[in-house]
Amino acid sequence: MRQLQRLFWLTGVFSVVLASAAQADSLEPSTVAETEVVPVEDLDRSEEPQPATTVAAWMSQIEAQERSPAPSADIAQALTQITDVQITETENGLQLMLAATGSIAEPETSVVGNALIAEIPNAALALAEGDEFQAANPVEGIALVSVTGLPDNRVRVSITGTDAPPETQVGTEAGNLVLSVVPGIARVGDADDAIQIVVTGEPDERYNAPTATTATRTDTPLRDIPQSIQVVPRAVIEDQQATDLQEIVRNVSGVVESDTFSGTFDSFNIRGFQQRTFLRNGFRDGEVTRLRETANVERVEVLKGPASILFGRLEPGGVINLVPERPTAEPFFALEPRVGSFGFIEPSIDASGPLNADRTVRYRLNALYERQEGFRDFNRDIERFFVSPVVTWDIGDRTNLTLEFSYTDDERPFDQGLVSIGEGIADIPFDRIVNELDDFNESTQLIASYELEHEFNDNLELRNRFQFLRGDRLNIENQPFSISDAGELQRFVFSNDAIETSYGLQTNLVGDFQTGTVGHEVLFGFDLNREVEDRQGRSTDDSFGVTTINIFDPVYDDGTPSRDELNFTAVDINNRTDSLGIYLQDLIAFTDNLKLLIGGRFDLVSQNNENRLSDTTETQDDTAFSPRIGLVYQPIEPLSLYASFSRSFVPNGGDGQGGILPPERGTQYEVGLRGELLEGRLSANLAAFNITKSNIAVGVPGPPAGLQRAIGEQRSRGIELDIAGEISDGWRIIASYAHTHTEITEDNGSDQEGNELQGVPRNAASLWTTYEFQQGDLQGLGLGAGVFFVGDREGNLDNNFELPSYARVDARISYQRDNWEAALNFKNLFDIDYVESPGFGRFSLDPGIPFTVIGTFSVEF
Repeated sequence: MRQLQRLFWLTGVFSVVLASAAQADSLEPSTVAETEVVPVEDLDRSEEPQPATTVAAWMSQIEAQERSPAPSADIAQALTQITDVQITETENGLQLMLAATGSIAEPETSVVGNALIAEIPNAALALAEGDEFQAANPVEGIALVSVTGLPDNRVRVSITGTDAPPETQVGTEAGNLVLSVVPGIARVGDADDAIQIVVTGEPDERYNAPTATTATRTDTPLRDIPQSIQVVPRAVIEDQQATDLQEIVRNVSGVVESDTFSGTFDSFNIRGFQQRTFLRNGFRDGEVTRLRETANVERVEVLKGPASILFGRLEPGGVINLVPERPTAEPFFALEPRVGSFGFIEPSIDASGPLNADRTVRYRLNALYERQEGFRDFNRDIERFFVSPVVTWDIGDRTNLTLEFSYTDDERPFDQGLVSIGEGIADIPFDRIVNELDDFNESTQLIASYELEHEFNDNLELRNRFQFLRGDRLNIENQPFSISDAGELQRFVFSNDAIETSYGLQTNLVGDFQTGTVGHEVLFGFDLNREVEDRQGRSTDDSFGVTTINIFDPVYDDGTPSRDELNFTAVDINNRTDSLGIYLQDLIAFTDNLKLLIGGRFDLVSQNNENRLSDTTETQDDTAFSPRIGLVYQPIEPLSLYASFSRSFVPNGGDGQGGILPPERGTQYEVGLRGELLEGRLSANLAAFNITKSNIAVGVPGPPAGLQRAIGEQRSRGIELDIAGEISDGWRIIASYAHTHTEITEDNGSDQEGNELQGVPRNAASLWTTYEFQQGDLQGLGLGAGVFFVGDREGNLDNNFELPSYARVDARISYQRDNWEAALNFKNLFDIDYVESPGFGRFSLDPGIPFTVIGTFSVEF
């Protein structure tokens, strides 16, 4: 049945792709002939605007040119794809060549200020490096060369002189358009009115994102946010060939993997505190979405510190927000098969474009299939299927609606990992399995959502969103709980069979206005959430089927019991959490360099936990006010100094014995600075923080599973440094360092007071850098390398065993040409043994991957 489901989904995906391709073919017309060489000075310019003599006039003409409609094109002409732009320096200036899939129509030229404009009809850009080409100061006398796609199937070539518009001759060569350009000579009599253009180049944003939405729920420049926030863009994900969320966020300071429940869901320590709730495009997904797919992720934003002001119930260390890709107005289709070590196979597609002639309805489709044996020799392989269609409809000039759906089917071994004996890791091979070879986890995840946005005017916008999530999971495991010095490991059989659902509704109003000379960006809104967990936990009998295996010489059983053989019900619960949050925030700009972010949120949370075995129900209602206030001062434009105070609120779950633990509260104080270096190409963020948290739920070893207790207060304090951007043309970097000190400060006098939190390294750092050759015979060749260091960590709250530090080295080589790229990524280059996280204690240490190679070939049409 599961194979039939996958076949159904794959058939649907490729039907949509083929239908889109067929529609495109039906619209494709014939080509045009080559053009003859035409000197610009021979063209009739009587109807064209005259050169501007002031900067204001020049800008006005540029804007008018943008608004002017393109000449209508004969529908029998071809839509030519421009696939490459090359600039070659000549004796008198430069030569600009545009390579295309067919003959390029003769461009229409005009002069605006110091710019020579050539518009090519019936053409579209299809550059491998993006939607626009720019070259700043390519030769003396030329300030900028840009090639940009315009609406109505036009491409604009703009060549701007430093003192005067350049002169050019237009011709063809082997079907390509060639412009021979000579810098112009200034003819303006009055030097005071002359336009002199100096272009320094736009900052590269492939590694260095300038804005984020997670901190304020608006697209805010990072330099205006009084809280540490880091962005991992799509370019980093692709360069590192990061196949899961853990490999993405290791680029961010203060974030390390936490208890992943034997590799079956995402979990991270952020600034010392475990976070299992994530955001997806600003929506909380609770624990319904277990292993988040990143194939359709545009960027990952990590906000450090409490975020309850906007998102309600969250841990105080921070939150991770996955921002998905959206439909594009320009059509494209990308195919990317990946193969690698341990039987890894992963083909994926990414297609997008308009669904109607005026491009008001657009789609995007991501689909992926993954299969791998894994480096640990279970009887089950990892198999995963993902599909996500998205449609955006521009209902009007100021109103749009986005509908999104995604489905994930995931099967994998339930991998308990390694175990600890004494004060360290047991001396066994890192591919040794300590549970049973057939232990497994199966899950499906479904997400459906809409986003409706309406602008009343340029200063007032309404946003309304709804999201539904459902997760079904079943796992059967042999869970370790005791070990002797001789390696005799005791395990009990247990299964979790659960259905989890989540409903979320958000509505907010964003307004910009002035009170005198003071600017305001106000956000007011509310959200409603309901999360339901319906779960049964089973075993073979009331003794939990305890078995023993020697980890040094294991002899495995005949197989994991089937679901039907687990006749004893140990857990049968239905837990529901309803919440209402109302929030108000104001980003106040007293001056251009002094800003205050202030806001608060009121939460009302109701919990209803039903135990069907004991026929009892526990209810609890909690309220909380979560404020945030922060100040940003920019003494000079590239530098921001900030300080902030914020609080968090999280209701606890059940204690495993019929009760509900008291809610958690977190408080953070943070100061920091953010600098933009190398004319904005490189950014750096330095932060110092202090977080306290009380009433923390901590697991107690079973059987039975699921026991919890509250232990008072914990504290985390430290410093963090993050750097990202471009050092020079083609040389990019993303790096981080964190020093974090955690402590259990209050625990009713227990032996754990003064201990460190588990799995939090005192020191951690990362460095990843790539270089792509920009010209010459090696143009398109890319090299990359990185090191990821994690220091010693305590393995549990008792601090009676430790995980050693490690430094993993990765590397990459790639070659890009036209619309394709081939790459090889090498992970754990020196094949070291290391542990990612202590899991939930001594009996579930997550081993890191050994030396792994991933080969990728991507092509875009």
